[in-house]
Amino acid sequence: VMEAGGTVRLVQEALLISKDGSERIIAHNGAPIRDNENKIIGVVLVFRDITTKKQLEQERLKSQKLESVGLLAGGIAHDFNNILAVILGNISLAMIFSEGNSKALARLAEAEKATIRAKDLTQQLLTFSKGGSPVKETASISEIIQESVNFTLSGSAVRCNFDLPEELWTVEVDTGQISQVIQNLILNAEQAMPEGGIIYVSAENIELKKQHGLPLPTGKYIKISIKDQGVGIPSEYLDKIFDPYFTTKKQGNGLGLATAYSIIKKHNGHIYAESELGKGSTFYIYLPASDRKRPVKTNANDSITRGEGRILLMDDEELVREMSQQILLELGYEVTAVSDGKEAVQQYKESLNNGQPFDAVIMDLTIPGGMGGQEAIKELLKIDPDVIAIVASGYSSDPVMSNFAAYGFSQCIRKPFTVKELSEVLSSVLQTSPKVKT
Repeated sequence: VMEAGGTVRLVQEALLISKDGSERIIAHNGAPIRDNENKIIGVVLVFRDITTKKQLEQERLKSQKLESVGLLAGGIAHDFNNILAVILGNISLAMIFSEGNSKALARLAEAEKATIRAKDLTQQLLTFSKGGSPVKETASISEIIQESVNFTLSGSAVRCNFDLPEELWTVEVDTGQISQVIQNLILNAEQAMPEGGIIYVSAENIELKKQHGLPLPTGKYIKISIKDQGVGIPSEYLDKIFDPYFTTKKQGNGLGLATAYSIIKKHNGHIYAESELGKGSTFYIYLPASDRKRPVKTNANDSITRGEGRILLMDDEELVREMSQQILLELGYEVTAVSDGKEAVQQYKESLNNGQPFDAVIMDLTIPGGMGGQEAIKELLKIDPDVIAIVASGYSSDPVMSNFAAYGFSQCIRKPFTVKELSEVLSSVLQTSPKVKT
């Protein structure tokens, strides 16, 4: 500073370690001190704490990266789901054609299950990066837990002990999202026990009354507990484990528990953890219980509902369009297939004018470079306020899918879908339609 005769930036960033071991990032400058005759008589060093500034910059960069990855994942998920739609649809058709061949049906059922699991995986990053409301259905929490745990621990040295009573209440959940939560927690538990061990998973019916000490309204809930025998979580980290990007893993990204927290909150539930170093951790999840009856599992072919009527199908992917058309024909419907919303609106209008209206319309939500289902339904409602329209999409996080009625649709279906799922959706909307003769 004295040689330069002016202010000098000494170090832009330096790590300052205090006596208690805490670390702060500082920037420091040096500036001369002058007397009345402008002679340098000393130097002042200025230390500035820029820790918060650096953290904000890092968070901004992380947000930008996450947004970029989210956009990329959105495109990949759309394309990947279209591929899965063709695979899953054809597997479902093959199961119908293989009726009576138990060996073939068993193999096809496993392929169908794996494809549905692949569909759920495409939603994992989208759930956190794009947000979105859950697309809920009545489900058995026991089945979700067991399938998720068994899938995550396949080939692992860690085993799981289940305590899942038969009398557990049902839940209204997005099965893909809740499966993701369970998988994330089980994966964390497994990684906390590198030498192997046991994970204890239990669930119970519980009714919260006044002064229960949880940030939840009173009512009936399912309480899920996931306990490991791992290394445990330091007490100073317990309040941070659900923060985005917080992680103690060298290769972690800090999104697993943040995603789980986000999902549970969107389901009007609560999640928290208890832990002790060297004695393991326990995660607790509370999900609102449902009054609806437990869904009954049936064989895929037994639950297929065949029907009749004219269906207008719109999808921009040729393979998806052809596969969906084959399913509809197999179910007993007449089908007209088009590639975008503009063509769908034109076909619907012409058929209506010719006295041969369509009984239902199935439209893809997203058409790159063209009119998608959200725009097309507005035009169809102008033509026919009683139009029966089903929106189809691989983007389960899209608000149209979670609140389809507000946009003018009668029902929604997530891609990829099975023959059974499509038959059930069509049956539900056509049963109440005055257009279809019974």
